[in-house]
Formats: sequence, C-alpha cells, structure tokens
Amino acid sequence: MSLQPNIFIPGNGQFSDHERAAVYRVIFERRDVRRNFLRTPIADDVLARILTAAHHAGSVGFMQPWDFVVIRQHATKRAVKRLFEKTNTQAAMRYEGARATLYRSLMLEGIEEAPINICVTCSRQRGGRHVLGRSTVRDTDLYSTCCAIQNLWLASRAEGIGVGWVSILDHGAMKRVLGIPRPVKVLAYLCLGYVSDFAKEPDLESVGWRARIPVDQLIHHESWGNLISGSGDGNADREVRHVNRGRGKERLGRQRAGKKAAG
Repeated sequence: MSLQPNIFIPGNGQFSDHERAAVYRVIFERRDVRRNFLRTPIADDVLARILTAAHHAGSVGFMQPWDFVVIRQHATKRAVKRLFEKTNTQAAMRYEGARATLYRSLMLEGIEEAPINICVTCSRQRGGRHVLGRSTVRDTDLYSTCCAIQNLWLASRAEGIGVGWVSILDHGAMKRVLGIPRPVKVLAYLCLGYVSDFAKEPDLESVGWRARIPVDQLIHHESWGNLISGSGDGNADREVRHVNRGRGKERLGRQRAGKKAAG
C-alpha cells in the first residue's frame, strides 16, 4: 500500500462555496455504520488517503501518539468477534424490561461483515517524558488520538465508506489477540467498508434509544448556565443535578450504614 496518496491541496488557504459546503455535508452525513456492508474491497490508494487524513489530525505537542492496526484476515476478525459476543452478553444484563429488549435488537457491530477493521491505539510514551502542552493535562495524548479517529471517519465518509465504532470490547483481551504491547492503549476498534446506503439519521435516534440534544442547550456564554436559549435549565444543568443527587444518595447510604455498624 502506497503511503503517498495523490491528494491535491491548493496553496491559497481559501475554500470555494462548494468546498465549504462539502465539509459541512460530510460532517452532518457521517454515520456510525453497523450494517449493509458490501463486499466491494477498499483499494489500497483509498485506504492510504484515509489513514493519511487521520495522521494529519491535530495533536498536543505534535506528539502524534496514534498507530493503526489494519485487519483483513477473517481469523483475526473472528477472534475479535468472539470477544464482542462475550462482552455484549455482560453489557445486556445492565438493562431491564423494554430497554433490554430494545438493546438486544440493536446491531452493535459489523466486525466480520466489513472488509477492513482498524484498531486505533495511543502510544502514551511517544514524545518522551516532557511533551509540550501535556504537563498539566496528562490525557491530551488520548484526546489527540480521538481527533485522528474523527479525521479517519470523515475522510471515509467522503470516500463513500461507512465506519462503525465497536466499543463493547475488552481492550485487554483484544490487545492479546492483536499483539499490542502493554504500554500502548487501545482507543477504538473500527469497521470500514462500502455500504448500500447511509441512514438519514443515526440508528440510535431512529429506534428511539436517544434523541439529539438541541445545540442551544449546550452553549454557555461567558460562564456556565448562561445559555443561548435564555433558559438556565439546559441539558447540561439537568445532568449535573442528576449526578449530584446520585452522589448524595450514595453518601447518605454510607452514613446510614456507618450508623448501623456503630450501633
């Protein structure tokens, strides 16, 4: 696979109206794809373009902590699929009633169906002990790798290729399957392939699992709570109250347990 893809980049730094519209279109039409993969192979030059786009993501201190394990062999995919099946059975036990039924109906992976799987990793030692910009926020290497994943996803969509992120996996077990060294962290397992069609809206939204939060409930002006919508009761505030209530109940439970033990 050539790692010098034929990508023409104009040097004036400006985008035409059509180019700008294409950027927004690929963002809004990106989907997490788990079904309808075609057997059409992904050409080496196309894969090279996608991985090169991923490699051009921003990274704190220019550490570039990512690596990409490209998987084509069915035996390897099958080994990863078995890990998913085990973990997914455990995950399903977290839900009850109608939610459990809906969970079990969801298509949550396309490991064997997709022509190519890619495991994206983060080498946390890359760049040495002192990486510019990482002294106070140690996890900037993880955040940087997520930028590479998003670049990969958007570039794939521009090529007409679907991407599905399989997150229901035991990363420790997967590292053993793929021979990934202990210090290296797995961040994403992605399924790539051409698809028969892209859904108009995210699968989880269309089946009623979650709805998209209105963006005006997430934008705060100058300080937390000053929302663009003019309401102080945005989604983020409700989540904070929910978390605080949960912590309060846990604290009260511990206090009661302590009193019983003391009595």
